[in-house]
Amino acid sequence: MSGKRSAGLLLFRNADDGNTEVLIGHMGGPFWAGRDAAAWSIPKGEYEPDETPEAAARREFTEELGLPVPDGELVPLGESRQPSGKIVTVWAIEADLDPALAEFGTFTMEWPRGSGVQQDFPEIDEAAWCTPESAHKRLVTGQRVFLDRLARHLAERRG
Repeated sequence: MSGKRSAGLLLFRNADDGNTEVLIGHMGGPFWAGRDAAAWSIPKGEYEPDETPEAAARREFTEELGLPVPDGELVPLGESRQPSGKIVTVWAIEADLDPALAEFGTFTMEWPRGSGVQQDFPEIDEAAWCTPESAHKRLVTGQRVFLDRLARHLAERRG
């Protein structure tokens, strides 16, 4: 078990057709290049014990997308243990933003592996609004539970 913790924000909005859409990001770097299914993520990242999950979620959103966190009520979607053992905490926010304005943060890794060459890659190389059904196919498996929790929240809200 990794003991690592991660936190993120899942934006959602009502599209012009009245359906809900969520904002997710395609993971950057050579491992994810050319992949679509199970290659997207909720904007999120790891944090240390001296940072609150909410503060980490806000920081990571801004770092990964290069955009401020939109105003809105945080809807807690809870935690989920990922297959790696990492625990992810997510909040939803009803808000809109233009993904074309994103300026993606980067990370450095050795690539190709074993080459000794360090290269920078975007943490997320594309952000997109999509239906929860499309997001379900695109998100890494361990994060799909947050779509289900958001759907329950929206159903309860409609009453």
